Order: sequence, then C-alpha cells, then structure tokens
Amino acid sequence: MKNNKLSIFLRGLIAENPVLVLVLGTCPTLAQTGSVIAALGMGIAATIVLLCSNMVISALRKVIPDVVRIPCYIVVIAGFVTVVQLLMHAYLPDLYEMMGVYLALIVVNCIILGRAEMFARKNGVIDSALDGLGMGLGFLIALLAMATIREVFGAGSFAGITIPFLVNYRLPILTQAPGGFLVFGILIAIINKIGPKKGEGKRRQVSCEGCPSAAFCKKVTCTEVTELAAEISEQALEAEGKEADENGNG
Repeated sequence: MKNNKLSIFLRGLIAENPVLVLVLGTCPTLAQTGSVIAALGMGIAATIVLLCSNMVISALRKVIPDVVRIPCYIVVIAGFVTVVQLLMHAYLPDLYEMMGVYLALIVVNCIILGRAEMFARKNGVIDSALDGLGMGLGFLIALLAMATIREVFGAGSFAGITIPFLVNYRLPILTQAPGGFLVFGILIAIINKIGPKKGEGKRRQVSCEGCPSAAFCKKVTCTEVTELAAEISEQALEAEGKEADENGNG
C-alpha cells in the first residue's frame, strides 16, 4: 500500500513529468521561465490549484453527472485559481504583476484538467492528492530547471541577483522565445535519453476483454486482426497494380 502511494507521488517528478515527458502546459512553461522568480511563482500557484482541485473533484466524483463533468471540473479549478489570484494580489503584488495574464490562464492549464479527467475522477481523495502534489512538483521542477538555465546564461543573474563573472558572457537570446524553445527541446532530449524506455523490445498485445466483437472473432487477438488487415491491404494494392499494368499494356 505504501509503495503504491509512493509510486503515485513519484511518477509525476520524472517518469511522467507533465512538462518534459507528457509535454503539457507548454504555454506557461515557455512564457514564465525567463525568470526564476516568475517560474517559482507559477509552479507553486499551479501546484496549489492542482492539489486542491484533484481532492475536491475526487470527493465529488460520484455526485458530478458524467455528461457535465468537464464544465464542473472547470468551475472547481476556476474557483481555486481565483482564490490564488486574490491572495497573490493582496500579499505578493510584485509577483502578481510579473505573472500577468498567465496566472488566470491556470484555469485552462491542460495539466490540471488532464489530471482531473484521467486520475481524480477514478480514484480516492488521498491518491488524488498525492497525484496532484507529485504532478505539481514535477511541473515546478521543470519550470525551475528551464528558468535557471535561461536566466543564468541569458541574463547573467539568478533570481534577480547578478552573477559578476557571467554578466559579460551572457547569451541574451536565451531569455527570448527562441531560447525558450531551445532549452525546452534540450531538456526533453535529456529526459528521453536517461529516462526509462517503456515497452522497449516488447510487442504490444491487446486483450480481447471488453471488446464488443470478441464473441464473433473466435478470440483472435486485435494484433492478429491488424496484421491480417495489413496483409489484405497489401494484396489489394498488388492486384490493383497488376490490373493497371495490364490495362496500360493493352
């Protein structure tokens, strides 16, 4: 039980990092990583919203009608985003101004809505809280990694503190949009290189369980059906080619 809950929390950090593995939340990732302070603020705000919304949606999963679940999720998420906005505006006005419109856009962040749809509506409150916390921290780690590289080497500073020996050797393009895409791509490549290779060397098999046509296909696996369909398609293409050649010769 403990190992299972630990795995739920840890998978969002590296194995299923929402930014560097699942490639979600790209817009705030690129927009808010020019500065470590902005990245930290965005990461913490998104983590709070993700954690709270996951817990509430999980608690209400049996009450929310399936046909209107997405609008309900958005209402819950928007409520928590509004609370975070008001608190930040009241107590951290400089950070609020720095984040600008991207703070409000957490409402439509696909990481938060995606975890509500894929995890929170199917699991208990505790597991959903662990999932939200893990995914939120994974998002925060990715933002801080990108922001550190971009600000240190692009602006010669860290969290607004100037680094004397780097000021004269900075690369301003890293603080701009092209630099954001460059750093983003490099980090994704590194994670793909060092991360676990899922399904490597294994042939994908699909179970017949739950398939509505299982009773009529004599338990032939979906993989075999796919191979048979490809073979039939190849034979049809060959027949068409021969017919075309014969018509051309005629």
